[in-house]
Amino acid sequence: MVRLPLTPEDLERGQRLGALMRLARGERSMLHTALAAGVSPETLRKIESGRVATPAFPTIAAIAEVLGLSLDAVWAEINRREGTAEPAPSRNNASESLAASS
Repeated sequence: MVRLPLTPEDLERGQRLGALMRLARGERSMLHTALAAGVSPETLRKIESGRVATPAFPTIAAIAEVLGLSLDAVWAEINRREGTAEPAPSRNNASESLAASS
């Protein structure tokens, strides 16, 4: 199977996903979060840093569940276009702000 190259939009979406995951994780350790989601800490690190721009859906779903994020909120957040994004939610209310904006 040949994998198509990622577009600039894919890379931007991956950066937004990583930022969202970091924000929602807050002060929780990366190790604890990754293990609770059933993924390796290195996988979580790569997603949060944007190095994996298109992680598998089950991986995103597992991490989102551990972080208390709805998949609808994740989808809405990562598909915002530059210039239309609202201010980033604070660490304390990331999931509440995301849920309210969807």
